Amino acid sequence: MMSRSKTLVRSAAWLGLLALAGVCAQAQSNANERTFPQSKATLEKALKTVQGTLSGRLPSLEGFAKPGEHPLDRYQRGYYQTTVQISANPSGGSVVRVSTKVTAWYADPAGARSGYQLLTSNGRLEADVLDQLSDQLAAVSAPAEKVPTSASLPKPPVPPATDTKSAVSAPAPAFPENPRTFSSAVTQGLASQAAISKDQGNAPKPDGSLQAEAASLEEVLKNQAHPKNLVAVKKSGTPVVATPSLTAKPQFLASMHDEFEMLNFNADWVHVRISGLSRGWIWRNSVEMPEGIPDTDAPPASSLTPAADLFHVIREEAAPFPGDWEPLRSKNVKIISVQKTDDNAKEAGPKDRLEYAEFLLEKNYAELVQKSQELAGIVVIFDSADGGMIAATLPALQQWKAGTLSDSALWHKCFFDPPETFDSAGPAGSQ
Repeated sequence: MMSRSKTLVRSAAWLGLLALAGVCAQAQSNANERTFPQSKATLEKALKTVQGTLSGRLPSLEGFAKPGEHPLDRYQRGYYQTTVQISANPSGGSVVRVSTKVTAWYADPAGARSGYQLLTSNGRLEADVLDQLSDQLAAVSAPAEKVPTSASLPKPPVPPATDTKSAVSAPAPAFPENPRTFSSAVTQGLASQAAISKDQGNAPKPDGSLQAEAASLEEVLKNQAHPKNLVAVKKSGTPVVATPSLTAKPQFLASMHDEFEMLNFNADWVHVRISGLSRGWIWRNSVEMPEGIPDTDAPPASSLTPAADLFHVIREEAAPFPGDWEPLRSKNVKIISVQKTDDNAKEAGPKDRLEYAEFLLEKNYAELVQKSQELAGIVVIFDSADGGMIAATLPALQQWKAGTLSDSALWHKCFFDPPETFDSAGPAGSQ
């Protein structure tokens, strides 16, 4: 009898453990969903108020994604996209299911497998959305507190006249008006911490862990409000092109102070994100690079050989345009022929030719303006086996000298023959 009782007790214990395991497994699988007593329509209305936090850039992957095939510190530029599904619950209320995709750029040490990869969210972003919905619903359902009117409030006594300087109070520090945050909880945490620190004289000082958390949240907010990998356009009219080539057709012209996320860069070009998956290239001298990176990759001036020392003018004449380019076809232009100063000197590259051509365009601009009725533009011919021709119209030069065209924008309005002679990116079709 005693043995049978023990057997029944053990069986009941095992059944209890199995039931508990089932409950834990169900709780784990439903970690990203929550049941609300409100209707589906009410939930959908509340969801619109948090729509702006459903996607964006992550300050770091630590704490948001699970480690996968590679360590998280091998990834850069993490982004998230959250999807919310709301369905009516048969037993009443609504069920909200949240899922998040996390993507990041994997920097392969060998470079062969670099690219964007999909990571697994650890559930923090999903829980944050559910918490925001709960807060929003609670705020809507809470009864409105009666606010006393100005007539019912006692009027304060009029203070005696004092010095106007002492009557002006110091402005309180303000947070950015519209920071690009991924969670309202971050802003709320900073606001509460600011309130604590504001009254340090009367309230007890927070412990070290709270101070560290507040500092961490402030750093997240600062990094998201203004990322450190942005480039700023120096002049309006700067072209953004699809390929790193001076002869590539501009996708659009950027305005001064426009900012783009820098993806990569080389000696001449900066690869930028325009929006979403759209990419483009900008001439490096046309943008202000992030802190710590020079706007140009040129070596110090002491080690440079000026382009003016590499070439010299051998002939100048006014004649019909010697090429087939519509803006100057059959029109008279000033033709300047140049040669290398020393045939045995080092090879003159695209940068040297562009630099010397710019020098000649600026030097001869005043003469072109004076003879605008006779000359429609200027042509520089590099008379050598590896030479070429560059042509510019007078209207393009006038815009350039007026400051409405940047250097790179001027080159995109010029004619190159052959294009690869002036383009370090390689052969491309001329304009």
